[in-house]
Amino acid sequence: MYPEDLKYNEEHTWLRLEGPSKGRVGITQFAQEQLKEVVFIELPETGTEVVHMDPFGVIESVKATNDLYSPVTGIVTEVNDALKDEPGIVNRDPYGEGWMIVVEFNDPNEPNALMTATEYKSLIEG
Repeated sequence: MYPEDLKYNEEHTWLRLEGPSKGRVGITQFAQEQLKEVVFIELPETGTEVVHMDPFGVIESVKATNDLYSPVTGIVTEVNDALKDEPGIVNRDPYGEGWMIVVEFNDPNEPNALMTATEYKSLIEG
């Protein structure tokens, strides 16, 4: 349920490394389950700077509206435009087609501060 190859933050966002300073970002299975049916996602444009643990977008469900928090600081190089027309992809496939942005991050060591899958699981199971 929480892939071992990902890094996690306490705001339920994951980072999949795709090189020494690049990573794909999305929300966790836990987050999408808490939200229930996702109906709208607002994401930044390519070229936008995101900051570690600052909001980079908004996700809205039938239950609540929440900010999306960046796991790293850097520049957005890709945005999953499919989520504009079909935000429910996040519910069906949060670790695959439901990814949100790709970030070229400034500090290649920054992901080391994020949680492992085991640490994240401990956080949510409290």
